[in-house]
Amino acid sequence: MVARVQPSVAPQSRLASSALGKAGEASALDEVGSLQHETLGERVTGELRALLIAGRLAPGEKLSLRRVAEALGVSMMPVREAVSRLAADKALEVLPGRAVRVPVLTLAQFRELTRIRLVVEGFAAEEATKVITEAQIAVVAEHEAAFLAAAKDPPEPAAAVAANRDLHFSLYEAAGMPSLVEMIGRLWLKAGPVLNLDMRHEPRRLDGGSAVVAHAQLLAALRRRDPAAARQALVEDISAAAEHIERTARLAE
Repeated sequence: MVARVQPSVAPQSRLASSALGKAGEASALDEVGSLQHETLGERVTGELRALLIAGRLAPGEKLSLRRVAEALGVSMMPVREAVSRLAADKALEVLPGRAVRVPVLTLAQFRELTRIRLVVEGFAAEEATKVITEAQIAVVAEHEAAFLAAAKDPPEPAAAVAANRDLHFSLYEAAGMPSLVEMIGRLWLKAGPVLNLDMRHEPRRLDGGSAVVAHAQLLAALRRRDPAAARQALVEDISAAAEHIERTARLAE
């Protein structure tokens, strides 16, 4: 039986400043708080998804299911359910001995993932531009402003990562295609640990970097209702980030 727990708040507001570490060390999970007992499997899944997408859990990092359960104030059952769901999406992998870790992408896998993102997310940007409302453009602009503020010297990587995620998904959601947004979410589950961890480790590339330029071009395209330009800006944003990752040589051959 799951004990009475504290109310939950939005996952993105509870992401801690450190990744999941060894026992006794600071952990991103230590500050997410306990969850309500309703639909615990789904809620644990949501918490872990948020950590993965935000790059809070690094490639190759192992997760202790017991520690996850303790940090979230739940039993082992919903944690196992969440891990099974994320493993099905290949966002986590179960190793021999039932160990769980964040997958490590090879260079070939990363390049394949990037090519798919360019097609799918580029399509989403183009479709969104055709139907986006002024109110929705204002929301994208708010996230772009938040990203700019976080990218200023000294940069705030955690805030920049959150603003970047919110900017992209507010755009994709404007397309009015829930299945498309769900598909993109799965892509980000795989890309997030690499891309956003890199953004956190190299904050100097934020201020005046390629993302700042691409976001400005994207917002201008939305205001002009120019689908082709919006898609191009999105493609340049993804491509520049991917090229930087490859230059760092952090991916296995």
